[in-house]
Amino acid sequence: MITPEDALARVFALIRPLESEQVPLEDAAGRVLREAVCAQRDQPPFAASAMDGYGVGADATAGANLRLIGEAAAGHAFNGTVGLGDAVRIFTGAPVPAGVGRVVLQEDTTCHDGRITLPDTLDRSTHIRPRAADFTAGDTISAPRRLAPVALALLASMNCPNVTVSRRPDVAIIATGDELVMPGATPAADQIIASNAFAIKALAEAEGARARILPIASDTERSLRAVFELASGADMIVTIGGASVGDHDLVGPVADMLGAKRSFYKIALRPGKPLMAGTLQGALLLGLPGNPVSSIVCAHLFMRPALRAMQGLGQWPMPTATAALGADLPANGPRTHYMRATLGPGPTITPVGNQDSSLLSVLAGADALLVHPAGDGPRQAGEQMRYIAL
Repeated sequence: MITPEDALARVFALIRPLESEQVPLEDAAGRVLREAVCAQRDQPPFAASAMDGYGVGADATAGANLRLIGEAAAGHAFNGTVGLGDAVRIFTGAPVPAGVGRVVLQEDTTCHDGRITLPDTLDRSTHIRPRAADFTAGDTISAPRRLAPVALALLASMNCPNVTVSRRPDVAIIATGDELVMPGATPAADQIIASNAFAIKALAEAEGARARILPIASDTERSLRAVFELASGADMIVTIGGASVGDHDLVGPVADMLGAKRSFYKIALRPGKPLMAGTLQGALLLGLPGNPVSSIVCAHLFMRPALRAMQGLGQWPMPTATAALGADLPANGPRTHYMRATLGPGPTITPVGNQDSSLLSVLAGADALLVHPAGDGPRQAGEQMRYIAL
């Protein structure tokens, strides 16, 4: 068996970044930017008032009585010049007229018969946002990067209507097994509800993919062949179950018949030992275990990094952080154990009591995978351990 690190490196070796495409900014949320974007203007493009109030000269003194000569509002500039003894009514976001050196807050002034009186003391702030305080024409947003909502606002303010992003990966998900029926069906006494595919689909879509759940493949060569045909054109094919070595585990043999090239099978991982990876019909093929926790943990560890690499974000494992153990941990065996765990203040991390790979409820209640390296000795409460946040 190979290590999880070696397995991930082999998965990356099977991937080429997808081509890019241009999309309107309004459709770019969550997409991976592939070309840097250059600001077309300064922001703000002019010195702007930060408050509602009155624009006065920099030499205006406390207590002065000034003549009101006009108004400046957002989108409606005052085009004259404010001279000695003058003031303009000004609103937040309005361009600061020539001659204005500070904005006095409206609540600090009195206004009567077209004149204003400044307060007895002036605060130290000018309440003016200088031109290009946020960014300057020519500043860039670098690529690659995933476009979060605030990045879209920044791109819009740079006057960028379109962006070049990675094409969304197409992921085909195939659950296998005679024992499975879809939610809403009436299972026989020896059947269970197919559940893993829904988590896998959600994880793939959270990484920017378009994911589709194909019909359940029964444990026959004919059925598997038919469902694999439905996956044609996908960038990634994810199978769930049927990748072990039992008499009814046909995913590997049928994939081989269809021309798959396997990179590896079985890794020193817990949960998730019977993981398979290779290529099929130009797509990355990931054969996930059938146990729910094993399947979802492997999707976190291998599918998510693979989808990020496909979109040009580089070949990196899932990021880890460290926290202090909240309880003693016994020595680990020969496989790296990704333990379901909960995070607490400090931060601390405590593995849950039951690590059975069939227990979805336990995984649903966890917020981290504690990484216990293969062959690692016992650990004491308070020692620092790595984890992957869920």
